[in-house]
Amino acid sequence: MPLRDLAATFDPPCESMTIPHEEIRRRRTFAIISHPDAGKTTLTEKLLLYGGALQLAGSVNERKNQRAATSDWMEIERKRGISISSTVLQFDYDGYRINLLDTPGHKDFSEDTYRVLTAVDAVVMVIDAAKGIETQTRKLFEICRRRGVPIFTFMNKLDRPGREPMELLDDLESVLGIGACAMNWPLGMGVDFKGVYDRMKKEVHFFERTPGGAYRAPVSIVDLHDESVKKRLGTATTEQVMGELEMLEGAGHAYDAEAVLAGKLTPVFFGSASNNFGVQMLLDAFVKHSTQPRPRITPGGQIVKPDDPFFSGFVFKIQANMDPNHRDRIAFIRICSGRFERDMVVTNARDGHKLRLSSSHKLFGQKRETVDEGFAGDVIGIVGHADVRIGDTLTEDPSIQFAEIPRFTPECFAFLHGKSTAHFKRFREGLEQLLQEGVVQGLYIRKAVQRVALLAAVGPLQFEVVQYRLQGEYGAETRLDPAGFQVMRWVSPAVTEDELDEATLPSGGAFAVDTEGHTVVLFPGPWAEPYFTERNPKILLSALPFDTNPSSDDSTEETA
Repeated sequence: MPLRDLAATFDPPCESMTIPHEEIRRRRTFAIISHPDAGKTTLTEKLLLYGGALQLAGSVNERKNQRAATSDWMEIERKRGISISSTVLQFDYDGYRINLLDTPGHKDFSEDTYRVLTAVDAVVMVIDAAKGIETQTRKLFEICRRRGVPIFTFMNKLDRPGREPMELLDDLESVLGIGACAMNWPLGMGVDFKGVYDRMKKEVHFFERTPGGAYRAPVSIVDLHDESVKKRLGTATTEQVMGELEMLEGAGHAYDAEAVLAGKLTPVFFGSASNNFGVQMLLDAFVKHSTQPRPRITPGGQIVKPDDPFFSGFVFKIQANMDPNHRDRIAFIRICSGRFERDMVVTNARDGHKLRLSSSHKLFGQKRETVDEGFAGDVIGIVGHADVRIGDTLTEDPSIQFAEIPRFTPECFAFLHGKSTAHFKRFREGLEQLLQEGVVQGLYIRKAVQRVALLAAVGPLQFEVVQYRLQGEYGAETRLDPAGFQVMRWVSPAVTEDELDEATLPSGGAFAVDTEGHTVVLFPGPWAEPYFTERNPKILLSALPFDTNPSSDDSTEETA
């Protein structure tokens, strides 16, 4: 059931309940999504600057001269200049507790992004005003639409030559099929971009540029009809802006809070993240108009409300070696209900094991600090439980088990070898941790004479990340050999070992076993799957593991 259909089930708790409604009301948990290079990480940094979490914004484009972005803390991210792993940034702003999740934009790391989208209540979609809606933006938007996640849009890079604002609004409706309400309007474009007009408050905001955008941009606020407006914009630009605003009033979408929370209308903000134009307006409007944590539903149909007295949450990400001083492993948990308290005992619904959550942390990029308490909407990090996996439900009520994490069908395959036998232990332990993170999927060819790691991934850049991290974090140098597979399908667990032995495989095909013990079949190309099914009609195949719940909203997203 999409989140929008659950909104009506939330009722404020009575005063006698132990979960304070005020703590839930002030939570805002959201992700920033975009196509690569649209300015997502830059906007993340500037939201932290205006939110008071940073005193100086890092430069994303000039990493050699200034410190790197807070959210891109991994060494490979700083060298490549791209985000490859989602990051949690938690801070307080204007009475709200913000859980901001920066996500990778590159399609090769879409698995990480999709998992993050299961843990948020809203998203900010960043669009490059010069390029409009790009491929990855469209895919991420569709995932949010399926889940009924409210979407706020930031049209970025108005300080550069770009497409007309009206055209950008039309694209949201014609390409993405969502209504668009302009919350502000740009005053000029490119080098003539001077600021924005706040349509809600009917105020003109003129900004001044700061060196590198490292500090808050000074702003002066005047009435639209003030004489200074025409002086600063010029007669032609002023008349154009007046005409566009008149057109918006007559033909544009009006703001509708219910439509926004239902994912049918997106509030649109224009600005420039690199110059800090419009960032404050976006942040203030987002915390005001976005949603507090909403109910979740289990595969069995049980509705879990944020104010339910029992604690529940699910693991959506695992990250190793965030602290270079410790070879630890941190599990990211989105709290769905109840109150988290450090040292509490919970049940892992997957296997029934009891866990004491004693090493709990509030996260800010790579930095962490001990946290003693948390409520629905919060993201906390738990250290010290090697058996916890992505997708696990941790709860005080063992009857609850969320089915939140989507599964993915790999499209790229390669064999990974440790170059040095002396460092084989490092190689093995490092690969095991990275497989637990879900960076790639691990397979072993069934009945192979030599047990060699076969990696499966959505995109080839994931292999580069594995090799880089094995070398840098574990001191294990590796060699990657291409595997001649293009398609992977899971085999029904009802198939016996004898049936696998007797099966007819196409040339270049193979059976393998994944890290969960599930049998898969690998094909050299799309043509081989119909060949296999024709000759082995009793062996059922699936693009997803057969234990994936088919009723989950996300279970079939982004398969082959």
